[in-house]
Amino acid sequence: MLLPAKAEVARQLRRYRAWERVMLASPHDREVRSTFEDSGYTLCVLMGKRCAREAVDAAERYLRTSLVTYLREQGGRAQLSGQVRRGPPSDRRSARQ
Repeated sequence: MLLPAKAEVARQLRRYRAWERVMLASPHDREVRSTFEDSGYTLCVLMGKRCAREAVDAAERYLRTSLVTYLREQGGRAQLSGQVRRGPPSDRRSARQ
């Protein structure tokens, strides 16, 4: 599972909250509402959620916890292995020759 950079999540969450305040101040402005919905969609894509409310909750949880804790809270969808592979995958055919 790929996770976005915390700085980008924080930036998008601030953007969402700012547009949320503007939208609540002028709910009939279509351009404001559209921009607010776009910011929610961006958070959905970043956090892998289907609705903006879930994406905001996930973003806030992601920003306040460590990576391991966040992944555990996600129900084990991604497993962290104890061994981290760095570099390209090994080519087993060339190792046998």
